[in-house]
Amino acid sequence: MGELIDGQWHRTTSAKLTADGRLRRPPSVYRNWISSQADTPFKPEAGRYHLYVSLACPWAHRTLIMRSLKGLETLIDISIVNWLMGEEGWTFEPGPGVVPDSVNGATRLHQLYTLGDPRATTRVTVPVLWDKQTRRIVSNESAEIIRMFNSAFDGIGARAGDFYPGELRTEIDALNERIYESLNNGVYKAGFATTQAAYEEAARGVFETLDWLEHRLEGQAFLLGGRMTEADIRLFTTLLRFDPVYHGHFKCNRRMIAGYPALWDYTRMLHQHPLIRPTIAMDHIKGHYYASHPWINPSRIVPLGPDIDYDAPLSGLRASAARAA
Repeated sequence: MGELIDGQWHRTTSAKLTADGRLRRPPSVYRNWISSQADTPFKPEAGRYHLYVSLACPWAHRTLIMRSLKGLETLIDISIVNWLMGEEGWTFEPGPGVVPDSVNGATRLHQLYTLGDPRATTRVTVPVLWDKQTRRIVSNESAEIIRMFNSAFDGIGARAGDFYPGELRTEIDALNERIYESLNNGVYKAGFATTQAAYEEAARGVFETLDWLEHRLEGQAFLLGGRMTEADIRLFTTLLRFDPVYHGHFKCNRRMIAGYPALWDYTRMLHQHPLIRPTIAMDHIKGHYYASHPWINPSRIVPLGPDIDYDAPLSGLRASAARAA
């Protein structure tokens, strides 16, 4: 892992932690917006923007899913980093599934940040949405990139569909806030904790939220009833990684997602979605986590299991929702 300080790359060996062993995730720095409104230089144009992602990262995965759901593949091209995050952070070292940087020719992601801002002072993270015209980073905040993808390109060829509808925004925002704090980021707070108290606090929060979600999904296909929203996309990328990674590597091992009937059915439904399935790369997911955190897994051995059948048949409720997708 690492960060830029006045444009210079500095390697760090672990996550940012407080004195009591708790994870502290700094906010994203680049928060510009693609819009047809006059108050931004970033206009929605086909071929203007380039997305840099990791197939392993749940935050980057959100953007790939929204890009696929909205049919933006011909409007926004991508580069994919190597799954291993080592001495120089994310790189484009050759490997299965890696897509080199065809726009700027970077071999290390931190080079992209300094190209956009030679005196950049920030963590180097994915995803990155890059503007080819101004040669600047538009955004490295996944939550905002997916909202841009949801609506900014609707007039220039995006597929129909609104995953952040006006009438549901208050509920979506509330769901996102709770799920992010205790589950999306909660698994990291448990996995990166360096004290027993910090770990137990985070792990308990993870399972309290999973129990709450299980109850919520017992009688409905999606988090807000019968339609998929961005809240489902944001939740799915964590659920997908839970059993193969977070359960063991991050010590969130009270229960697997496969042990929650509704959550397990829900996870498989989204995994089987024809526009989501192509965005999933389990080899990158497992390889990244187990090999990129030597302070957690010094041997960097990637386990063979667990064997997970994401294609198992769905229940009646979600089978119907899947057929309608």
